[in-house]
Amino acid sequence: MVLHTSKDLKTSACTASGRPHPVVVMLLFLPEIVREKFYGCGAPLPLGIEGRSVLDLGSGSGRDCYAAAALVGPTGSVVGIDMTAEQLSVARAHAEQYCKSLGYDRCNLNFVEGYIERLEEAGIQANTFDLVISNCVVNLSPDKPRVLREVYRVLKPGGEFYFSDVYCDRRLPKNVQEHEVLWGECIAGALYTNDFIRYARAAGFGDPRILSSAPIEVHDPELKAILGEAKFFSITYRLFKLPEGMLETLCEDYGQASAQAVRYKGTIKGMEHSYMLDDHHLFEKGKLSLVCGNTAAMLENGVSWLAPHFEILGDRSVHYGEFPCKLNFYKLSNFQSDLLC
Repeated sequence: MVLHTSKDLKTSACTASGRPHPVVVMLLFLPEIVREKFYGCGAPLPLGIEGRSVLDLGSGSGRDCYAAAALVGPTGSVVGIDMTAEQLSVARAHAEQYCKSLGYDRCNLNFVEGYIERLEEAGIQANTFDLVISNCVVNLSPDKPRVLREVYRVLKPGGEFYFSDVYCDRRLPKNVQEHEVLWGECIAGALYTNDFIRYARAAGFGDPRILSSAPIEVHDPELKAILGEAKFFSITYRLFKLPEGMLETLCEDYGQASAQAVRYKGTIKGMEHSYMLDDHHLFEKGKLSLVCGNTAAMLENGVSWLAPHFEILGDRSVHYGEFPCKLNFYKLSNFQSDLLC
């Protein structure tokens, strides 16, 4: 099946998203062909990335790269990698003019041809990017563990993999995995959520966090019959590359209510009043928040790219046992992951 525009899709997998993000408004002002030729399942772009370096895996027509170019500003840089020459041609065609429209002296967009499993072959070196993003692409890879290892390699220490993709509440049978239409719909390659958590941790991402989750609707009766009771979700994950051993497999209590606490400074443009780290951590400006050791590490000075926007009080010198994290994700889906904290 050949997709000409996003209007040809038979499910909501490549158009689903979580709650509205400020980036969505920005997308409305991108070149029309860039928007029409793009297939994605979210808006995987955090705010507060001025001056940062960004890599987009499977950048397609370049929609998210264009938005990132505006967010990082003239001192930041954005690289998109894709294996499809036609999509790269669309992305490159409008890059110079778009950056001029932003008032930049130079184009901060670059698009390269290559495979997301073999980034080094495309000239992408280790410890290069503050942020790696991807939009409904990893599910299409035949070697997802390798993709995660490559992302970990190219991220700078303290960097983040911030991405949306399609997941399932079970491992899919072979007849689904090999179904041509379901591949085009980003369904056939959907990872079982617990397998994803295992792969992420094996790659070095100690505590995967869910930012948003939305159920995917399958509209076609024939596809529904093939899929049976399998349930699919568009999920935006946040994976941080932090020093080895800093992220623990479970949430631990280091007295964050008194000895260690987190305070958001309100310095991220567009999120002046509060900042949502994940689906169960919303930090209000100026308010001390009770968090586990892992959450504190994701915001810590000298460790995370988010550090300039947060104040961390105290340290990990005293341990008080397990921290009772809340899991809003259970309310957002019909399945549970025994590996998420």
